[in-house]
Amino acid sequence: MADPMQLRAIEPIARSSIADQVFDILYAQVLSLELPPGTKMSEAEVAKQLDVSRQPVRDAFYRLSQLGFLVVQPQRATTVSQISAHDVFKARFVRTAIEVEIIRKACEVLTEAQIAELDQMLTRQQAAVDAGDRTGFHQLDDMFHKMICDAAGLSFAWAVIRENKAHTDRVRYLSLAFASQTALDDHRAIMDAVKARDPERAEQCVRNHLSRIEGIIERLRAENHAWFAEED
Repeated sequence: MADPMQLRAIEPIARSSIADQVFDILYAQVLSLELPPGTKMSEAEVAKQLDVSRQPVRDAFYRLSQLGFLVVQPQRATTVSQISAHDVFKARFVRTAIEVEIIRKACEVLTEAQIAELDQMLTRQQAAVDAGDRTGFHQLDDMFHKMICDAAGLSFAWAVIRENKAHTDRVRYLSLAFASQTALDDHRAIMDAVKARDPERAEQCVRNHLSRIEGIIERLRAENHAWFAEED
């Protein structure tokens, strides 16, 4: 019989690697349009500005390209991708299909304690709206939807949503300049339906909330035409 495998203990792993930090910085700048669509990106220049080697930058570029935020082409400049309305609509379709099932389940199983935690999240969102904190509200928005997934016992569903929602994130972030209070009001309507244990109303509230992105895209494309891809 072969000897059992012996593994040597490893050193504690840092919570955030350099590659993760580079990714987080670039993700935030692409999301907030500090790096708008069409911006040319250079591994060497990013590495120089962040004072890191090129390998973590290369890793971050790859991850961003997988999300659809960067267009990486051999022998050509890497650029921040234009926003594809087609991809946004596909992502919205997938997310709606998942979230209507989540919210129906939530109406059945959420405890009063979990509902109270979600109400506290809405209070934090109102504070972000009042402060004009778009970045904070965007993060709290994601947390709200994730908390509902977790509370409904469907945490795995958030991983699927997260994989698909990157296409909508820039549009959502831009919309918070004029629609953050509307988003919060939608969240309150969703919670009112959950408290009433009314899955039909809760589903309709989710559909209304997620469908707003279509009108938002039309407004944003009119204001920032060059940021959007030309599509049939």
